[in-house]
Amino acid sequence: MSRILVINAGSSSIKYQLIDPGTGERDASGLVERIGESAGRLLHRAAGAEEAVTVTARDHSAAFAAMVEAFARHGTPIAELGIVAVGHRVVQGGSEFVRPTLIDDAVAERILRLGELAPLHNPPQYDAIVAARALFPDVPHVAVFDTAFHQTMPERAYTYAIDPAVAAEHGVRRYGFHGISHQVVSRRAAEFLGRPITDLRQVVLHLGNGASACAIDGGRSVDTSMGLTPLEGLVMGTRSGDIDPGALLHLLRAGYDADGLDRLLNGRSGLLGLAGSGDFRDVRDAAAAGDPAAELAIGVAVHRLRRYLGAYLLVLGGADAIVFTAGVGENNAQLRAEVCAGLEWFGIRVDPERNASEERGARRIGADGSRVEVLVIPTDEEAEIARQVHELLG
Repeated sequence: MSRILVINAGSSSIKYQLIDPGTGERDASGLVERIGESAGRLLHRAAGAEEAVTVTARDHSAAFAAMVEAFARHGTPIAELGIVAVGHRVVQGGSEFVRPTLIDDAVAERILRLGELAPLHNPPQYDAIVAARALFPDVPHVAVFDTAFHQTMPERAYTYAIDPAVAAEHGVRRYGFHGISHQVVSRRAAEFLGRPITDLRQVVLHLGNGASACAIDGGRSVDTSMGLTPLEGLVMGTRSGDIDPGALLHLLRAGYDADGLDRLLNGRSGLLGLAGSGDFRDVRDAAAAGDPAAELAIGVAVHRLRRYLGAYLLVLGGADAIVFTAGVGENNAQLRAEVCAGLEWFGIRVDPERNASEERGARRIGADGSRVEVLVIPTDEEAEIARQVHELLG
C-alpha cells in the first residue's frame, strides 16, 4: 500500500487528504482550522467515521501533531499508513516554477520569497512545508503550483502594458490561478468526450467562492482571467474582480491606504459587497424574493462571465467544449443557463432538462445537435496533486 498525503494550507487552517495515487480514492481526510487561536477545531474522516474535536494549535506544527493524534485515535498510526510522499499545494510559483518540484531548503525559501506576490497564501504554505518536512523527514515533499499550468500563456496574454523595466523589477505580469483545477477538469472533459485533449479547444469556468475562466487549446492554457493576483477577473464571493485602476487611484487620493484597499477589494467586494452575502445560494434566494441588490449582484456576475466567455471564444477561434466546474459551476443550473442563454449563433445550446437534472458527476448538459459541447465536470484538485506527485516520482 502506498499513499500520498496532500496538504492545502492557509494562514489559519490545514486541509489534508490521504490519497491512493493510482485510483484517486481517499483513505482519510480532514481539516484543522483556527490555528493560532485558543479554541481550534479538527474535523477528521477515516474508515467511514467522522470526528470533530476542539484542539489548541498554536502554529502549523501543532496542527500537524493534532492530525497525527487523530489518525492514531482511528486505529491506524500515521507511520503505518504507507505514506510515500507529501504533496503541497502552493498558490504562487512565479515564472520559475512551471511544473511539480521536489522541495529542498532552497525551493522552500524561494516559495517564501514569492510571498511578495501572494502574501495571503505563500507564507502560510511555507510554514506548512517546514512543519511537514519535520514530521515526515524520510519521504519526498513535492510542491504543486496553482500558477504552473498557466505558464504556457503566450507573452501577449500575460504582459501588462506598463513600463517593462518596472514590470521586470517587481514581477508584475499575469500569472493566473486555479491552474490545478483547470488542468484536471480539462483533461477529464477530454476523457468524458473520448477525444484526445490535443484536439480540443475548451473554455473552463471554475466558479466557486473564488472564480476564474481559462481558455485551453490542446491542453495548454492560453489565457485566463486572474492576473498578478487572484483578484483580477470574474466577480467572486468577496473579491471585486476587474475594476478600473483609476478607481483605486481615486480612492487612494480620497484617504484609503494600501491595506484599506486590500480589505475592500478582497474582503468586502464581489457578491458580499453588492448583496450582503458572499454565498451565491443566499444571493440567489434573496433575488428570488425580489431583493434588488441581489438581482443586481447576479446580473453583474453573469455579465462578467459572459464577457469572458465571449472573449475566449475569440481567443480560441471557436470552442469544442464549454465546461462548468467547482461548487457554483457544478451545482447551480440557473447560473449555467443564464451564462449560455442566447448563444445559439455560437453553436452553444443547453438542454433545459439535462441542465436541471439532479444528477452528479461528469455529465453533458448541452442539447442534441449543439455544435459546442456543454459539460459539467467536477473538479478534484487534491487527486490532481497526488497524480502529479506520483508522476514526478515515478
